[in-house]
Amino acid sequence: MFLLALYFPFAIVGQVKPAKAKNILIIYSDDQSYNTIHAWGNNEIQTPNLDKLSKEGLSFMQAHVMGGHQGAVCIPSRVMMLTGRYVNRLPGDGGNIPDSIIGIGEELNKRGYTTFHTGKWHSDKKSHNRFFNSGDKIFFGGMHFPGDGGQEHPTVYHYDPTAAYPQSASWKSDTFSTELYADAAIDFLNSEKAKATPFYCYVAFTSPHDPRTPPKKFQDMYSPDKITLPPNFKTEHPFDNGDLNVRDENLISHPRKEADVKREIALYYGMVSEMDEQVGRILEALEKNGLRDNTIIVFAGDNGLAVGQHGLVGKQSLYEHSIRVPMIIAGPGIPKNSKSKQFVCLSDITPTLYEYLGITPPSSVEAKSLMPIIRNQKKSIRPSIYNVYGHWSRSIKTADGMKLIVYNVKGVLTTQLFDLKKDPWENNDLSNDIKYSDTIKNLRTLLKKQMKEYHDDLNIDLPDWGRKPNQKANGS
Repeated sequence: MFLLALYFPFAIVGQVKPAKAKNILIIYSDDQSYNTIHAWGNNEIQTPNLDKLSKEGLSFMQAHVMGGHQGAVCIPSRVMMLTGRYVNRLPGDGGNIPDSIIGIGEELNKRGYTTFHTGKWHSDKKSHNRFFNSGDKIFFGGMHFPGDGGQEHPTVYHYDPTAAYPQSASWKSDTFSTELYADAAIDFLNSEKAKATPFYCYVAFTSPHDPRTPPKKFQDMYSPDKITLPPNFKTEHPFDNGDLNVRDENLISHPRKEADVKREIALYYGMVSEMDEQVGRILEALEKNGLRDNTIIVFAGDNGLAVGQHGLVGKQSLYEHSIRVPMIIAGPGIPKNSKSKQFVCLSDITPTLYEYLGITPPSSVEAKSLMPIIRNQKKSIRPSIYNVYGHWSRSIKTADGMKLIVYNVKGVLTTQLFDLKKDPWENNDLSNDIKYSDTIKNLRTLLKKQMKEYHDDLNIDLPDWGRKPNQKANGS
């Protein structure tokens, strides 16, 4: 039996035991915004298992997806999380992962780990088998389209060691997607292999992504007429942000009606609560198999979602509802029932796991370890957060709460400035207030610096931002 015992001298109040975890469990949700956990302040949603996990670990209240260059933000998000790479350094936004970008699963394969995946994989099949040496009930694609069976009948594959995955080997399940993937994870955790060797288990849900069709039990939990509209609800977005006609934005009619948005939020909450139940089942299996005490658990969402905020429905924007995600880490050596407000990115998860396990990361890792924050929740690793969407919008926000978003859509330049400490819902655009002119200037300077540091090939000082012929001026 291959055992790995690691010890860290954490100076954390109430946390005196050294870390001994050798196993990794990552549970990744799809399109789940940061404000969809009851324990994090949403009193209308029921998430008992995520609430429990947050009490058992450290919640990162300012976790972000760095963004993407096209509507399927989940593609780069998942690759960034699994590799520690930054968005502008993913060829094709991560649809095909070159051998030069190393996944943590590849490194753990070399160390005798069983690396197991179930659920969504939105990149090439070859890289999937580089990252994982086992798995089951694997879905290749972005979402379960209704015409293909929806969430109720996902089309999946068994693990194919040849990485061919011919369509003839797929089958359509009669189990709801989230339950199906939880079943696969539980079967793995029940296996002798999970107990005999260290494991890295990645559960990639396709929920609460649309189609939002929660099973009746969970749909009945939320009545649309009892849903509170978000404070930043608008019937339409006030200007062309570059992607107002993307598929997500046509899921409900224009202009947005309050009843439609409330219905969509109710279904969204139903999907989250159903997923929460499956999270509970997975964690229960971990406990029953005696694996909880030597497993570090990461729960996170791949990107957020608007669901009626700012007149938007999808994730294709740089507002807080779209760039901020839930993130919880729990396990040996991790502070319990703690919350950090430090800026972090999803790509920071992989370097954190490397440091936690005492493994030197490969040179392709660019992100930052969260271990300094784990040791001291007041420690900052990122004084600002840079975000990208498409080739026409960029944003920067700083620890003092100021946030700048700039747009260049078909030659139309737009600036937004928000004070998130006073205006967390981004309702009051301050960009036209002359007293903030220096703030905007300073934030633009910082944004340009961050763009350079993160290998952004655009230049916001040029009329067309220096876009190349293959870089669209908007998302149409």
